[in-house]
Amino acid sequence: MNAMQRQPAREPNDLERLLIERQHAGDIDGMTALFEPDAVIDCSDGQFVRGHEAIRALYVEFAATGRKFAQGEQRPALISGDLALTSTKLPDGDVTSEVARRQSDGTWLWVIDRYSVT
Repeated sequence: MNAMQRQPAREPNDLERLLIERQHAGDIDGMTALFEPDAVIDCSDGQFVRGHEAIRALYVEFAATGRKFAQGEQRPALISGDLALTSTKLPDGDVTSEVARRQSDGTWLWVIDRYSVT
């Protein structure tokens, strides 16, 4: 899928859905595009991944396993100005937490992503 065809996240809660859709479609660049250029991911194993290049490499590595992200129970985003806290309870019981920021065009991108807070 090229960048012109990708739907942007118009609301913070769009990010999780778009991430799963793009992962299932094999669109690693599209997954990476849901993050700000200097975003950080805490993979919950002591590994922190920062920036688009590292985030893309993480998703390439994950794609090589053949596993797919599962749709969980997303909580309503908590929004304060241009920041939002998003969170999803995954089918395995893990809970994710992310911080998104509203961009100048009104769309949202993640800045911080923690895979599991349990």
